[in-house]
Amino acid sequence: MDLLPFRPRRRGIRQIGQGLGTLDREVFEAVAESPSPLIDAVMPRLTKAADHSKLWFAIAAGLAAFGNPSVKRGAMRGVLTLGVTSLVTNQGAKRVWRRERPNRILVPLARQTRRAPTSNSLPSGHSASAAAFAVGVGLENAPTGLGLALLAGLVGMSRVAVGAHYPGDVLAGFGLGAGIAVLGARVVPPIVEERLPGAAPLRQNAPERPRGAGVTVVVNPASGSGTGAQVLDEVREALPDAEIVELGEDDDVAEVFRSAARRAEVLAVGGGDGTVAVAASIALEEDVPLAVLPAGTFNHFAKDIGCDTTAKTVAAIQQGTVSCVDVVCLNEKQMVVNTASIGAYPQFVQTREKLEHRIGKPLAGIYAMFHTLRRDQPVRISYDNQTLQTSLFFLGNSIYLPSGFAPSRRTRMDDGLIDIRILDTGRPLAKLRIIAALMFGRLTRSPLYRELRVPEFSFRSVDGPTVLALDGEVGTEVTEASFSVRYRALPVFRPEP
Repeated sequence: MDLLPFRPRRRGIRQIGQGLGTLDREVFEAVAESPSPLIDAVMPRLTKAADHSKLWFAIAAGLAAFGNPSVKRGAMRGVLTLGVTSLVTNQGAKRVWRRERPNRILVPLARQTRRAPTSNSLPSGHSASAAAFAVGVGLENAPTGLGLALLAGLVGMSRVAVGAHYPGDVLAGFGLGAGIAVLGARVVPPIVEERLPGAAPLRQNAPERPRGAGVTVVVNPASGSGTGAQVLDEVREALPDAEIVELGEDDDVAEVFRSAARRAEVLAVGGGDGTVAVAASIALEEDVPLAVLPAGTFNHFAKDIGCDTTAKTVAAIQQGTVSCVDVVCLNEKQMVVNTASIGAYPQFVQTREKLEHRIGKPLAGIYAMFHTLRRDQPVRISYDNQTLQTSLFFLGNSIYLPSGFAPSRRTRMDDGLIDIRILDTGRPLAKLRIIAALMFGRLTRSPLYRELRVPEFSFRSVDGPTVLALDGEVGTEVTEASFSVRYRALPVFRPEP
């Protein structure tokens, strides 16, 4: 007897479903019977362009080629989200609930596509992919995402207009694609540029050098798998009056830079981030401004000051645009321009960067984290009256984005802060908990994750000397390390913000 009240409820739910189905068919028939030369001309072309996501891949290529950093990140996120959505839709969702396609006879011949789809009608794969791409891009760059959302809506409408889907199929596809994009943002949070009030950039007056007079350029031709040699050619052509010094395998790098700085009005460096750190230290000692040419493999420092191409650095030298950035001083003697780390963080970065161009940064980050934690060599450190065991420790010059354990970029390099990220791997089931938190996008809320933004930081290695990696170069051993910011100490040539 207790089950009887549930029968009317089930009957009511069934009636609601039948009513929605009837409404869905009536809307489809109304669209099909509406004469419109514009729909006849536009919608079949639009739905054909979206076949196999060709439209979205073409747009992503354009965004990646011509967009700003947030648009480029959006293009990458959109493509990855689209791929996941396509897999979930075609291999999962379409097999859950069987629904026949609409009757194409009702659709005017001018609107019909050549081939009639044979898979289940619910949900619309085109609509799911469209929503996934648009929302994925919008999570990184809202204005671009809004424009793509309007285009995605038109793609969904085209599926109804050509007779491929009912409106309800399209709405279900939109919901599925948008939901997967939002879930992806929980796993890999988008970069949100913080717009905290800050001091204006500190600029310095510098003379224009249209031909590079007074500039000494020190380049490692072998850096960046041959990029250094290409940079040399570009510099010789653009700055014919500049002095060129080529680093050899047996040269004392610090001594070469010191000698060059003493006879230069501008010290320019082309090499990896480790070489840039040496040059920055010498430039500070000799009180000359630094110019950075992107001749390394990753060129993190050059990219973050806006000099991601040789042409931008050369233009800054020619125009005399100089502003000051922070550097971090280790134990009062060694300069850090990008990052310092202990434990397995260098291995984590190398694994992630090796794979990110093939499978994308989000999946590469998850795999690199799992791979690193599985083979880690933990280090016990003591700081701020506490001791913990860590396998991944990151310290950055200025604030990195996004939060979490995949910092990738800086929006400014003169905020006077050190960015510190630590994973505590000494607690029970720590590795499993970290991987789970990473997969569900909750790492920043985990008690195993520490994030600090401070002007000074120091730690002690409890069990003796540990290897410290500085700016990608591994090999410095320390027992005690003290880091402090030298606020806006380094003048560099960079484009106007």
